[in-house]
Amino acid sequence: MSMSLTYFSLIQPWHPSSTLVHESALAVEKVAPGKFWEYSNALFNAQKEYFDVNVVNETRNQTYQRLAELAGTVEVDKDSVYKLLHIADKPDGDAYNIGNQVTNDVKFITKAARQVSAHVTPTVFFNGVVENSISSGWALDQWKEWIDNNVI
Repeated sequence: MSMSLTYFSLIQPWHPSSTLVHESALAVEKVAPGKFWEYSNALFNAQKEYFDVNVVNETRNQTYQRLAELAGTVEVDKDSVYKLLHIADKPDGDAYNIGNQVTNDVKFITKAARQVSAHVTPTVFFNGVVENSISSGWALDQWKEWIDNNVI
């Protein structure tokens, strides 16, 4: 019996900062691909710092700056990360919604998630079918029990 696990970024639009933290992970992946998981771990450990109540009074670029600083803690060039994330404060000609240098990556992961009907985290597919019994609130023991009962 075999099992594969695929990680896929899924932005939760009802949490506005979700886009920003996902963008930061995409930027880290571009700057230092081998640091993606280490950065993701740092981001998970610091996640409360990026919840709605902790970013509401910051500009978008201020949050990006903090995320770039976090990338620096795992030895990723924070300036390169910020350069990919930064949003200009002046229009580019007649273009006012210019995004940043990972906007196209966000569009791709969003389209891919929609295509497979992934709407919440985690969305788990078991034998190609969404397994709705799995919850983001699960503890490690619940995951182990589900895997023992269904996979192994």
